[in-house]
Amino acid sequence: MRTALVTGASRGIGNAIACQLAADGFRVIVNYYASQKEAEALVSELNARYPVGCAALRADVSDRGQVEKMFSAAGEIDVLVNNAGIAQQKLFTDITEQDWDRMFDVDVKGIFHCCQCALPYMIHQKRGKIINISSMWGQVGASCEVHYSAAKAAVIGLTKALAKEVGPSGIQVNCVAPGVIQTEMNARLDEDTISELKEETPLGVIGAAEDIAAAVSFLAGEKSGFITGQVLGVNGGMII
Repeated sequence: MRTALVTGASRGIGNAIACQLAADGFRVIVNYYASQKEAEALVSELNARYPVGCAALRADVSDRGQVEKMFSAAGEIDVLVNNAGIAQQKLFTDITEQDWDRMFDVDVKGIFHCCQCALPYMIHQKRGKIINISSMWGQVGASCEVHYSAAKAAVIGLTKALAKEVGPSGIQVNCVAPGVIQTEMNARLDEDTISELKEETPLGVIGAAEDIAAAVSFLAGEKSGFITGQVLGVNGGMII
């Protein structure tokens, strides 16, 4: 049985990804940091629905020691989904050094830690899939989210470079760049803002977490065997 580890999987997009991969037949390791109850509830639900032995493991992905312990407990990982991330809206002139460092520690260094811990097994097996979750703002930039946009752009650069490096070992590294998705993070947006975002989107709707999960499912599956180093935009056409 193949095992997939999804970081930041207790809620939102990560939760949807974990559910989809379990439905695809993966044993899913649900990583969480603060949302223990949500993570454990998700694992209970998955194990009741799919007898694949899913488990919840706590780790702050920005902390190398915690990540190493998580991978040791998880065992051999066939698919790594780097979903854990934070976001913040601030004027560039108001961003503190601490804000900047925390953003990159979680959104970029977290991927660095997880990839380095996952790769030894994948290289030995001559196969494996790494899927990084970026953002459309990492492609085009967002006002009042300079540090977030910069971090998500770094994820794209990391994806492309790592894909070239580990491709000869049969490992695929790809990226999914979500657009505006209906999650708790965006729940604070008022109706007028949501309406404006819908108007800016050619398909005229806001995306769902399941839309991102479907893209990850494809990249994690066998039908994507000749795809690596790519950025799959799931944004309703907002960024083309």
